[in-house]
Amino acid sequence: MRGVVSYLPVKPALLYRQPSTLSSSSLRFVVKTPPNQLQPRLLTPTLFNQQRSLYSKMATPTAPEDPIVKALQEFTTCDVSDALIKLKYRNGGFLSGLTMWSPQRQDGDTKIVGPAYTVQYVPLDDPRPKHPSHYIDSVPAGAVIFVSCPPKTPNAVYGGLMSTRAKASGAVGSVIDGRFRDLQEQRGLGFPVFILGSLFCDRGAIANSLLKVAAVNVPVKLQTDEQDMTIRPGDYLIGDVNGAVVLPKELAEQAIPLMKKQVEADEKMAVEIAKGMSFSEASKMFRL
Repeated sequence: MRGVVSYLPVKPALLYRQPSTLSSSSLRFVVKTPPNQLQPRLLTPTLFNQQRSLYSKMATPTAPEDPIVKALQEFTTCDVSDALIKLKYRNGGFLSGLTMWSPQRQDGDTKIVGPAYTVQYVPLDDPRPKHPSHYIDSVPAGAVIFVSCPPKTPNAVYGGLMSTRAKASGAVGSVIDGRFRDLQEQRGLGFPVFILGSLFCDRGAIANSLLKVAAVNVPVKLQTDEQDMTIRPGDYLIGDVNGAVVLPKELAEQAIPLMKKQVEADEKMAVEIAKGMSFSEASKMFRL
């Protein structure tokens, strides 16, 4: 599955999107080829629109209502992090380096909230056996998929078909601690994906015999030297335009009231600062 990409009989080519002045109804993709080969070809939006239509009709399961997830929908990742700092949880739960790439690149009002479904990739020579089935087929409805892979893995560990299956299962988004591919498919789905670093549109780390999935729904580490962060199955993952945070499940009921108080205080501060009050004075007046 390649979304709107049409492969031509030429050497590897560069795919890019036409300038944003085009409306969504006139979306085009161009395949640029090196000199002396086939001329650039303008693709019609037919396949792209058909794909969007198909995805819009997908019937997806829904998870039983979780009161924590419902409460967290009101808050930003910044609100969650502020509350965790007050609870002295390291780094306020912030997961450094993970940013939103789909359905938009760090833009819009997309938010994902759900319990973590974790996937652990390891090098192929790791003594542990390979997980017996594909992890994407056991994602529960309402979950946020968190994929962990060894640091500095140069190849993609996640792609468009994974998101297609995840959406069909009722997952609310994916957080990839590594690289991914098929960005046009992710956006065609409207499926939220947060990743570490950049894209890599190759055949993937698995096809290149670099990695294997060793375990599913086990605690995994964020693969960075900046932080010592663990994501456990069932911990709440929240992602939006600001980034991604993890809220330990045992702290959720304590954190939510703190978020509400903080948001109320900040709203009052904003009103007074806009009227001319200094930040320091407003902080003393409204912040605990």
